[in-house]
Amino acid sequence: MSSFSYAVIVLCKNETKEADLCSIASKFERQQRSQSGAVAPWRHLQTLDFAISTTGVVDSLKAKLAFIIPLYNCDPMSEITQPTRRLDRFQEVRLIPVRRRRIWRWPLVLLALILFYFFAPLRTNILLLGTDDSPERGSVGRTDTIILTTIVPLKPYVGMLSIPRDLWVSVPNVGEQRINTAYFFAEANQSGSGPGAAVQTIRDNFGVHVRYYAVIHMLGLTSVVDTLGGVDINLESPIGDLPAGVHHLNGSEALAFVRERSTSDDFNRMLRTQIVLSAVIKKMFHPSNWLSVPQFIISLNQVVDTNLPIWQWPRLLFAILRAFVFGIDSQTITREMVTPFQTSQGAQVLAPNWDAINPLLLKMFGE
Repeated sequence: MSSFSYAVIVLCKNETKEADLCSIASKFERQQRSQSGAVAPWRHLQTLDFAISTTGVVDSLKAKLAFIIPLYNCDPMSEITQPTRRLDRFQEVRLIPVRRRRIWRWPLVLLALILFYFFAPLRTNILLLGTDDSPERGSVGRTDTIILTTIVPLKPYVGMLSIPRDLWVSVPNVGEQRINTAYFFAEANQSGSGPGAAVQTIRDNFGVHVRYYAVIHMLGLTSVVDTLGGVDINLESPIGDLPAGVHHLNGSEALAFVRERSTSDDFNRMLRTQIVLSAVIKKMFHPSNWLSVPQFIISLNQVVDTNLPIWQWPRLLFAILRAFVFGIDSQTITREMVTPFQTSQGAQVLAPNWDAINPLLLKMFGE
């Protein structure tokens, strides 16, 4: 029976006999289908007219039924809803899990990046230069202090190798000269080129890959030390004019201690420089001086020229802070690693003994 026939039964259930209407409509539709194979819309209307005339349905009911004809398909409902295949032959339906966004991963990723930044096993080499410029000598001075520094945050390892200023090496674009003149000649020729020339000299002669430098103007050392309220040094034996023991030095006294030459040679001067530098770093990282760190950085920025990018500062400072627990490896090129001689111009210089120096470079810098 078609959907139209069912609609007629529903709407006429209170006004005619359902059994009569159902049998009449179904019989008429079977006759029409046997002739044409389908029941056209106008034949539904014939079915309606025939059913109404047979059962005596009034005209008002005919009006109610007429509007539902376009709402139903002409094909029989049983044929439309009849399955074409057995249910057990359909393909099995598999549920695909929906991937949910895991927001909790982002904090872990951020934490991993922070740990990598501070503890990555990346070596950073920095050439520390202390110039002897002064109002009497002018702004172009020699680098009396040369310290090749390496920092490995993961270990942590901080190594400082002091190089004698009179070491006789090959200076780019100059020739054989003292190593402390590399900065002087370049700076005299073009302002600002001195640090780069000093770095290139270290690369060519020592074979250590170094990119960064920090030039400390020695006169500015007094303000840096005074900002920290002075520094304390502990001497195991008399050095320079100071006897063994603990000494508190202000800025002027620290500079005089480093520069003192009357009672010692270049090797002792390198040792004194490392003593003061270690005392400054130790004082800076002491918890009682943390409130003075901003002022210390301002003072340091006024007397230091560097190409070290600012994003490197936190990880290197953190490595230096941790290195105090394990100790800083302070080394110097000793008398046994050089050979004193006099140049043709009468200058007293030091010839490097690379067979003795290279093992120390390999130990400290890995190259």
